[in-house]
Amino acid sequence: MSYVDEVLEIVQKKNADQPEFLQAVTEVLNSLRPCIDANEELYRKNAILERITEPDRQLMFRVPWVDDNGQVQVNRGFRVQFNNAIGPYKGGLRLHPSVNLGIIKFLGFEQIFKNSLTSLPIGGGKGGSDFDPKGKSDREIMAFCQSFMTELCKYIGADVDVPAGDIGTGAREIGYMFGQYKRIRGSFEGVLTGKGLTYGGSLVRTEATGYGLLYLTQELLKCHGESMEGKTVVVSGAGNVAIYAIQKAHQMGAKCVTCSDSTGWVYDPEGIDVELLKEVKEVKRARLTEYAAARPSAQYHEGRGVWSIKCDIALPCATQNELLLDDAKQLVANGCIAVCEGANMPTTLDATEYLQANGVYFVGGKAANAGGVATSALEMSQNSERLSWSFEEVDQKLQSIMVNIYHNIDDAAKRYGLEGDYVAGANIAGFEKVVEAMLAQGVC
Repeated sequence: MSYVDEVLEIVQKKNADQPEFLQAVTEVLNSLRPCIDANEELYRKNAILERITEPDRQLMFRVPWVDDNGQVQVNRGFRVQFNNAIGPYKGGLRLHPSVNLGIIKFLGFEQIFKNSLTSLPIGGGKGGSDFDPKGKSDREIMAFCQSFMTELCKYIGADVDVPAGDIGTGAREIGYMFGQYKRIRGSFEGVLTGKGLTYGGSLVRTEATGYGLLYLTQELLKCHGESMEGKTVVVSGAGNVAIYAIQKAHQMGAKCVTCSDSTGWVYDPEGIDVELLKEVKEVKRARLTEYAAARPSAQYHEGRGVWSIKCDIALPCATQNELLLDDAKQLVANGCIAVCEGANMPTTLDATEYLQANGVYFVGGKAANAGGVATSALEMSQNSERLSWSFEEVDQKLQSIMVNIYHNIDDAAKRYGLEGDYVAGANIAGFEKVVEAMLAQGVC
C-alpha cells in the first residue's frame, strides 16, 4: 500500500464523523501523489503526512451569553490551530449554525496550503461558532462576541494565532472581539485582522477576496489568450466575496448576471447593480427579493439555479459543496470556459473532475480565494510596523500576490507532468513550502 493510501486510511478511521474534513484531505493527498511518491522514503520516515493531517490543537468551548429577553443562551466555540511551520496560525472565524468541528478542521486544513501559496509567513488555522448572527440585535451580537473572546483570548496573540473574519463575522463582530481582547489582556496588538480603519485595519480588506479572485481569473485567461472583456459571468453568493467579485469583474469589462443567498437567486440580464446589491445586503441585511423588487430587469427564483444560466465564466462564492455534478454538466453544455472558486471547496469532487475532463479551466479556492488572507497578512505587516498603506498600495500588492499564485501553481503542475491541473498545482506548491519548513524544524 502506498504512503498516501496508508495515511488516508488512518485519517478516515480517526475522523469518520467529519465528512467535510475527509473530503478535503482526500482531495489534497490524492492530488499530491506525484510529489509524495517522488519523496516517499523521506516523507514516511518523518511522518510528514500524519503530522500535516493532525492539528497541533483543537479547542472547543462553551459560549454563554444573554439575549434581549434576559434569557441565557449557550453556543459552542471552536478554534483549530492546524500548522504553524511557516508562521503564526492564521484563519477566519465563521459564525453560522452549520459550524461544527469537522467543518472547522476542513477549513483549517485548507488554510495551511492557501496561506503558504501567498508566499507570506502565515500558518493555517480556523475557528468559529454555531451562533447565528442573523436576526440578532447589536447588543446580542456584542454579548456573544465578548463571551466568545473571553475564552479564545487565552490561546491567541499577534505572534501566536491571528484570527480574521469569515461568514457571519464582519467589521462589527471583529470590533467587539478586539475590544474584549484588549480589555482582558490590556494589550493593543495586531491580534485580529479585518479591523476598522480607525484602529489598525487595512484598506482593501473588505474587497480583497473578491478582487483577488478576479485578478487570478484575469491572469488565467490572459495566459490562455483570452480576456475578461465582454465575458458573461455567473456568481453565487451575495456576501462580501460575491459583491466585490462582481464589482471587479464589471471594472474589467465583464458582465455578471447572477447572485444568490440562502433562500434564492437573482438573474439580471442587464448585469447586477452592485450599489443596489450593497444596499440590500450590507445596509438593510435583507433578502434578494428586495433586490428584484427594486430592479425591473431582475428575475428572482426560489432555491438553487445560478449554474443553469449560460455563461463564459462561473465564480462560486457562497459556501462548500454548492456546485454539484449536474451543475457542472450544465455549465459545460452552456459553453463555460473557466470556473474559479471564491468560496472554500464550493465544488464537489465529482463536479471538479467533470469540469477538468471537459476542458474547463478550473482553479480551486486554495489559490483563487487567497486574496482575503493575503490582505489580512498585509494588515499584520502594517500593524507590526505601525504604518497604514494607501488603497492603491495594498491593491497593487494584492494583485501582484494573486498573479504570482497563478504562475506558482501553473509551474508546480508542469513540473510533475500535470499541466493545466491547477488543483494539483496549488496543493503541490503550497505543500512543498510547508514541508521544507517542517523538515528544517525537526520533529515538532
